[in-house]
Amino acid sequence: MTLAKAAGLTAGFLGAFGLGVAVGPSIVHRDAATPTAMSQPAAAPDDVKAPEPAARPTRAPRPTKRAEVSANRAAAIVPPAAHPELQQRLKPVLNRGADMSKASDGFRSAEEFATVAHAARNTQIPFMLLKHRVLEEGMPLDAAIRASKADADAKAEVAKARAEAKSDVSGITS
Repeated sequence: MTLAKAAGLTAGFLGAFGLGVAVGPSIVHRDAATPTAMSQPAAAPDDVKAPEPAARPTRAPRPTKRAEVSANRAAAIVPPAAHPELQQRLKPVLNRGADMSKASDGFRSAEEFATVAHAARNTQIPFMLLKHRVLEEGMPLDAAIRASKADADAKAEVAKARAEAKSDVSGITS
């Protein structure tokens, strides 16, 4: 940048600043009241009390749709993790160290839980991913498998997982 350009830019900035300082006080908002009216509030009679603002009633926060669905599912069934035999049967199916109560949370039945667990193991898809797609996104299990692994035969994998799950659950109930 040359000296002439720098001097021109500096002069322009100083000129704009000076113009703002000179014109600023003369610009007045049209709706502004006179200073005397704003500085002195109107006197209220002594015998009349000013009404107090009404307090707004507070409402309890509404639960979200997802929370309502989860609460309804939990109230409708006994969680599959409550069955110690099913826990023992599905422990090798899930990852080592998996928390069975967290894994089974949200499923409507022990068979649905076992089906997703077997499908996850058979297809090598993470269990939590299949669980999320089935429970939270509302996908059928075959669509969840197809979304995760396009080259898998989803219908065959679901049928295989259902058969394994039925044998696990029937061993518990009988």
